[in-house]
Amino acid sequence: MLMPLKAISALLSYPTAELQGASAELIEALQQDNLLPAANVAELSALINTIATSDIYDLQETYVALFDRSRTLSLNLFEHVHGESRDRGGAMVDLVENYRAAGFEPQSSELPDHLPVLLEFLALRPLGEAREVLADAAHILEGLQVRLNRRESQYAPVFAALLHISGAKADKAALAELLAVKDTDPEDLEALDEVWEESEVTFGPDPNAGCPQVRDMLSNMDTPRNQPPAAAQ
Repeated sequence: MLMPLKAISALLSYPTAELQGASAELIEALQQDNLLPAANVAELSALINTIATSDIYDLQETYVALFDRSRTLSLNLFEHVHGESRDRGGAMVDLVENYRAAGFEPQSSELPDHLPVLLEFLALRPLGEAREVLADAAHILEGLQVRLNRRESQYAPVFAALLHISGAKADKAALAELLAVKDTDPEDLEALDEVWEESEVTFGPDPNAGCPQVRDMLSNMDTPRNQPPAAAQ
């Protein structure tokens, strides 16, 4: 298991008392597999310590304001690609099938493109495959990092760490298109797309699994919203 991805998945999940109590384990996990340099680990450790020592209700309020009330900071990756178009539904179905084809069944009420869900899955995959999938989403990851840096959020280093693991540079044109979208006001409740309930994400074996096809799960990440996605392979 790629423990740094497992730890980052936890850090991007809705804060709980269990997460607060796991600070030592999370920091240890980040240091495994030689995936992250000391600078990234130090930045993430600062976030972990903040989570461990802050009031749980303040943490949850901050999390909701960032990731649930701001569509431009959504952790549902296809939100940044397809928006509310019908293409998003088809992409969701394909993603779930890719999970199952690799031998795993998502056990969560979250949408399949929710970043903590994807990272939980990638933590169980070979490193090369995980890097390729993250590289496909590099412009989204960097866009989230830029927006969080603007807000001086301690969550920004999480996305810097994911970009480092991917080893990829974001496509400049795709990144510029994402950042051209105006930031949403987290206090404007009428602008919310939806509110979802957070839950722990786990994966179990799928007895009907076929051959892995995870490399293609995010193949349409660079597809602009006003163009049809590439044909499924």
